[in-house]
Amino acid sequence: MLQHNAVLSPSFSLGITHRSCFTRAHARPRPLPPRLPVAQPGAGHPERPERIEAVLAALRAPDLASVVEWREARPAAREQIERVHPARYLDGLERLARAGGGALDADTVMSGASWEAALAAAGVAIDAVELGLARGTAFGATRPPGHHALAARAMGFCLVNNVVVAARHAQRLGKSRVLIVDWDVHHGNGTQALVERDPSVCYVSMHQYPWYPGTGAEDERGVGNVFNVPRPPGLPRATYVRDLLAAVDAALAGWGRGTRPDLLLVSAGFDSLAGDPLGGFTLAPEDMADWTTALRERVAPAPVVGVLEGGYRLDLLAAGVRAHVRALAS
Repeated sequence: MLQHNAVLSPSFSLGITHRSCFTRAHARPRPLPPRLPVAQPGAGHPERPERIEAVLAALRAPDLASVVEWREARPAAREQIERVHPARYLDGLERLARAGGGALDADTVMSGASWEAALAAAGVAIDAVELGLARGTAFGATRPPGHHALAARAMGFCLVNNVVVAARHAQRLGKSRVLIVDWDVHHGNGTQALVERDPSVCYVSMHQYPWYPGTGAEDERGVGNVFNVPRPPGLPRATYVRDLLAAVDAALAGWGRGTRPDLLLVSAGFDSLAGDPLGGFTLAPEDMADWTTALRERVAPAPVVGVLEGGYRLDLLAAGVRAHVRALAS
């Protein structure tokens, strides 16, 4: 993973509506707010502002207009993030951003806009949960990503763990059992570390191994709530698809016969698509669509909410997000 300068880009949560339930008055995409401060990470950096621009452009396509309701989320409140990250760590991030930014470690560098970007991304994840609970499905177009962020350490382009912030928010709303499924090509070491001692949250991760960040072995089981699926690059697509769903089935079985999660969160990383420069998996966008459909079927009637993680080739990222959102809307 290379260095990261987070940016304050517009972040959106999408309410995915169903034709059978909402046949009129779908909200149109809002124009982007003008003159937002954007920190450029430098030429050639994979985690760049064009990522979120590609996602938003893909989701504004006319053929999605009838199934996507756009909402611009508010930044997360400090108390919402402190359910996951200690105040001292967050103080340090805010202080460094106010000073103009700087390096947090060899992989992760903040700009002056990074703190605002982190609050915005976490707010999107929170708003997506609320939309998902109300509508059944939602997707949060977040940047920067979050699944590498530990409780008190930023790494791998990630400052705040958006998906765990979302899970804790859902639990505050009474949704006590949360399943997180992570199909980013990199293991979500931060997510695992934050939930592995909490049986109310199950974490399933399919990831390339060995690969960055070096965690995610199959025998890392937490308190029986962690289900890692480490796989080498270059396998047939069908193998990855089958093995992730088998791990989800094992996680669901671990909760007991007839018990289902109250919410399923997808850490939706699209760097697992064939051709992404930061991974070696062979998946296609339709595999993400098939996963999404299968996940919805397995946890119904629980809501399913996607939260954007990685994906570094713009055309693949756009195609993957479209496929995921379409499957959420079907």
